[in-house]
Amino acid sequence: MTRKFIIVFAITTLFTALVVAFSWIYLSQLLRQRLLWADETASQLTNQLEYAASKAVPDLTSTRIDTNNPKAMRAAIANYLQTDTNLNDMLESVVGNSRIIYDAAIMDPNGVAILDTNPALNGRPVPERAPLSVLSEAGFRRQLRLLYGPATVYDVSIGLELDRQAFGSVRVGVSTVFLRNELTPKLQQAAFFSVVTIFCSLILGAVVSNVALGPLKAIARNLDSASAGDELPDAATSAGDEVGLVSLKIAHLGRQIRDTNQIFSALKDNVEQVMTKLQDGLMLFTRDTRVVLVSASAEKFLGRPRREILGHSAEEIFSDGSVLGAVVLPAFQKQRQLAQYEFDAADGRRVQVSLDFIQEKGTPIGALLTMRDAESVRRIEDEIEISRRLSASGRMTRGVAHEVKNPINAIVLHLQLLQNKLQQDDPDTRRHMEVIGSEIHRLDRVVQILVDFTRPRDLRLEDVDFRKILESVSELAAPDAARHGVRVVQELPNHDLSNRDEALMVRVDSDLMKQAILNLVLNGVQSMNAGGTLTLKARRDGEMIVAEVLDQGCGIPPAAQEKIFELYFTTKGDKGGSGIGLAQTYQIMQWHYGSVEFDSIVGAGTTFRLRLPAAVAKPDRREEMMA
Repeated sequence: MTRKFIIVFAITTLFTALVVAFSWIYLSQLLRQRLLWADETASQLTNQLEYAASKAVPDLTSTRIDTNNPKAMRAAIANYLQTDTNLNDMLESVVGNSRIIYDAAIMDPNGVAILDTNPALNGRPVPERAPLSVLSEAGFRRQLRLLYGPATVYDVSIGLELDRQAFGSVRVGVSTVFLRNELTPKLQQAAFFSVVTIFCSLILGAVVSNVALGPLKAIARNLDSASAGDELPDAATSAGDEVGLVSLKIAHLGRQIRDTNQIFSALKDNVEQVMTKLQDGLMLFTRDTRVVLVSASAEKFLGRPRREILGHSAEEIFSDGSVLGAVVLPAFQKQRQLAQYEFDAADGRRVQVSLDFIQEKGTPIGALLTMRDAESVRRIEDEIEISRRLSASGRMTRGVAHEVKNPINAIVLHLQLLQNKLQQDDPDTRRHMEVIGSEIHRLDRVVQILVDFTRPRDLRLEDVDFRKILESVSELAAPDAARHGVRVVQELPNHDLSNRDEALMVRVDSDLMKQAILNLVLNGVQSMNAGGTLTLKARRDGEMIVAEVLDQGCGIPPAAQEKIFELYFTTKGDKGGSGIGLAQTYQIMQWHYGSVEFDSIVGAGTTFRLRLPAAVAKPDRREEMMA
């Protein structure tokens, strides 16, 4: 139980006990007073009935009744009482005007009713009933049981004297039902005030607990603020009591750890961002080989989500009998580094694994396990090599172009002068001069193409549906494909370009991207000498858009596959290939942070695969306005 609950419970219990005690005293006194009032009321009514009965009977000695005959005396008295109008009216008013009187009767000495509020009982013996004093003199709990038990009538009686002689009695009945009806509203009112008082005690307990525990809450808030790096009160604003002193100490402590906390938070965010974008699988272990950091790519290599890896030891993670576990666990046990170990994963991939132990001042503090796809590494190395070659070719080309264009310009100038001179002496030489001039201009265009290929471009980027680009390329290549007997087929998700849900949005320079894909399509068309089908495909793969150009041509020879993206390399020989198209496609994809790769089987065709980052979705302006 919390301290606040204990305080509220104690205060509520105390108030409840007081309320119960005072309510007990109040209700007992109230009940006693109501019973005394009922007894007094009934006694007063019996006295009134006794007086009225005595007045209803005259002096019998002055009548013809034999006073020495008791039977005649009782008969005469009963007759006088039953015929007295005043007495009968009073009996009827006793029950009608009182809220607690059940009945009233005048009885003879033998207990037979002479006159009763219930006429059916006249002349009949009246059963004995307990006196009201039994109820009024009982204890409080017994009084409650008697009142709220079975309905009972208690009597208040007084002796009746007629003609100066004792004659029967006057009895008034008081019903517990009527008393209960009188008392219940008072009890309900008392119970209501008791409940209200207990509820107020709960509120008071809560207020007192907040006041009592408020300083502790303030200290807890200061501790939370210190851990969160928020501003804390200084000495000028802190209270002068013990709570203020403790808060001030916490403030000093918070300021000391704030810088460290901020640095740690920034470092953690940076590490998380880096780990999310890494293609390599990284796992950071503590000194006791428990995992504290896992990259997203590690899930793919291990086939398990991060929540099943974090916090577990190396023995728990790699004890599944896998090839990776057989290599990593002995390295952990012997504290021996593992460098570039390759093995075949369960899915057939070739994986490189390295394990490095981290030390601080010669003491081991953890380990870093790195996993990477060996094929991806080799592919990246190949792309780097191609980029290096293209870069070197570009530098060489720009240098050669610079050195060649100046002599070409001089040759063109002097050729024009020579044409003017020889045209006057020998007009037949003009044709030879024109041939030389056209070849020099063609050489100049080749040099200009080289310069344009190696010159950086200003991209006009825009968000466009990649399906539209493929549609445009298909239309551009259709005439040339028809001449070669090739049918261009598109397999795009939901070919309806108006469907935004299936859009493959990329941020590219549309003209350059069309040129890059058109180069692949035309190469594929030209490779299908016997005709066939060229297929254009596109799909979304996570955060990437993948396009494929599949032909049914002769394929690329294995010896030429490593060189096809090199500038001026061509497999068409004397068929007119320039060796620029694929190099240009590769360059355009690099400008857009994409990649191009291919699979080719000699005699079965080639598939070129382009990967581009998907454009970040932007909210619709109409949706923003509606929001």
